[in-house]
Amino acid sequence: MEKLEKLEAMDKILRELEDLKNSETSVLKKVAQIEAENINLGIGLLDKTLPDIHEHSDKSIEAIDSLLISFTEHRDKFVKDNNLGPKEDEVAS
Repeated sequence: MEKLEKLEAMDKILRELEDLKNSETSVLKKVAQIEAENINLGIGLLDKTLPDIHEHSDKSIEAIDSLLISFTEHRDKFVKDNNLGPKEDEVAS
């Protein structure tokens, strides 16, 4: 795989990780909404289980965020090490 192909693959992975983070954030919001609705209902099964799901989703978001930061740094180093950044005349435009 050539360097530009690797860079394109890395960029695709970054987009997918961002999408994954957004999806997990959506799940967390839905869990919080169910928790809020259950305040009036007071169903024990939901009271018992939803906090665990909430915590799991929150930890997933933190893990994805950490991976995004680390992988972005890896990608940026790859770009720098292989001189794949924008050329000086492209930056001036």
